[in-house]
Amino acid sequence: MKIDPVAIDAAVTKDALLVSLADGRELATPIDWFPRLVGATRAERENWQITGRGEALHWPDLGEDIAVASLLRIS
Repeated sequence: MKIDPVAIDAAVTKDALLVSLADGRELATPIDWFPRLVGATRAERENWQITGRGEALHWPDLGEDIAVASLLRIS
């Protein structure tokens, strides 16, 4: 049985988007790959939500949505 990746936490540092998955994996992706996050203020970066059942991350102030599955393909 295939289990879809599910995000349980995230953070944006000056260098990376960090995502913790329910299965214990930690993903780190260069922030440069996400121009909206690069240009965002700290407050905008910190205002994120997990959407769906953990399939994606959403930054309402930025109109940015990032699917966990896409992070797995590019990380």
